[in-house]
Amino acid sequence: MLLEGVETLLVLAKEGTMSRAGSRLYISQSAVSKRIARLEQKLGKKLIVPDGRNIKLTPDAQALVAQVGPGFNELKGQIFDQQAIRDHTPIILACSETLVAGYLAALMGRFLKDDPHIVLNTHHTPVIVERVQAGDATVGFCAGHLPAHHGLQARHLFDEPFTVVFNQPLTETPECLLTNDLSNPANAYQAGLLQQAGIRPLMEMDSYTAAAKLALGGAAPALVPLSVVKTLAIKEQDCQHFAFLDGFVRPIYLCYRQHSYRSERVKHLIETIADFVPTAALLPSAST
Repeated sequence: MLLEGVETLLVLAKEGTMSRAGSRLYISQSAVSKRIARLEQKLGKKLIVPDGRNIKLTPDAQALVAQVGPGFNELKGQIFDQQAIRDHTPIILACSETLVAGYLAALMGRFLKDDPHIVLNTHHTPVIVERVQAGDATVGFCAGHLPAHHGLQARHLFDEPFTVVFNQPLTETPECLLTNDLSNPANAYQAGLLQQAGIRPLMEMDSYTAAAKLALGGAAPALVPLSVVKTLAIKEQDCQHFAFLDGFVRPIYLCYRQHSYRSERVKHLIETIADFVPTAALLPSAST
């Protein structure tokens, strides 16, 4: 119960509101409030105060977060390592949404027939890494740069290329592009590459799919990875290449705790994805 309350406080410190913390933890807003109240009662300290529509941590809460936050996920992960993975134990596969749609859908349809206890959920890469660190997910399937000192086993599968999507021909490198959220640490490297190319991010979306659909609707050209091109079956004539894209890729990784790989079920899942995905990335999309 104490660990549950601390975890909720750590998530709340990052998310800033009860509702966002609840979404992250897959619980209701009222459940978040109850967990924090129980933790306050246990510690005998006030931990949060209202701050408009958000919440603000008290100095006591800030001190607690600073003290236990860095090692909390590793502690949970070590506890997770003690759990036996049996034939019917759920194996959580935390994935980037674009990677599931672009590369995993066909594979998992077949894989789940042999092992129906695989559970997929989707997150951005920083959250995927945190969930694997904490044992809340068994395997992570990530797009973009991993955070430093993540402490996980990371298998690089391939570097996913980008294209510029637009519904009309472009005669020269565009001055601005629709991009994904560059404040996401996994995508932050893209800002520097765009700056080097003299390209300004026009709008930063939370979804490559949204950026691609806006581009296909004529709003503005968009920077789009191969997985989204495949998922949306974007036509070849709507995908354009420019010189700056030659080195513009996002690395694709599997990440997992070392202990998890000892499970034959987890090992089989990891090896199957590692074998399948790089090959699937080479296959033409439905539009070509």
